[in-house]
Amino acid sequence: MAPARVTDAGLVARCREGDQSAWAELVERFSGYVYAIVSRGFGLAQHDAEDVFQEVFARLYEQLDGLRDDAAVRPWIAQTARHLAIDRIRASKREGPGESEGDVEPAELDPQLERLDEALSVREALGDLPAHCQEVLTRFFIRDESYATISAAIDVSPGTIASRISRCLAKLREALEGSARGSSTSGGTWERI
Repeated sequence: MAPARVTDAGLVARCREGDQSAWAELVERFSGYVYAIVSRGFGLAQHDAEDVFQEVFARLYEQLDGLRDDAAVRPWIAQTARHLAIDRIRASKREGPGESEGDVEPAELDPQLERLDEALSVREALGDLPAHCQEVLTRFFIRDESYATISAAIDVSPGTIASRISRCLAKLREALEGSARGSSTSGGTWERI
């Protein structure tokens, strides 16, 4: 079984204690999430997305001690990324004719941000599963490999692949439902998976 992943709150606490490796892990954990919000969610050009990305983590570093709830770091990051992206779009409108970036209304982004948040939750839960589950689920659902391809790659029968996928999905569901019970999020992830 894979070692237990440090919670967001645990990482924040370690960061407050000056643990540089915890800071690196926190940035790594949320880097894809922030970049997805600003680039896919808001459609910022790469250079603007990179600027907003850096500003989000600079503000997090500066304001870490003011965070009221260590476990709420993910929503804080999402909200900060959202505000900074909107500020960047408004600034680009003032500077000259905008591209399609300015056409996105914040209310339209809420479902996109919710999907990004759910995707991050699934990714985190997948990372907590045993290695054999991570491999078979990644190959089947992310890489879209067939049973036969997976079977040949990991040297087990196609029937075993089918049952392994079923068992590993059950483990993933348990992990996600457990994390949903531990937070205030709804169990809406499973309606879409």
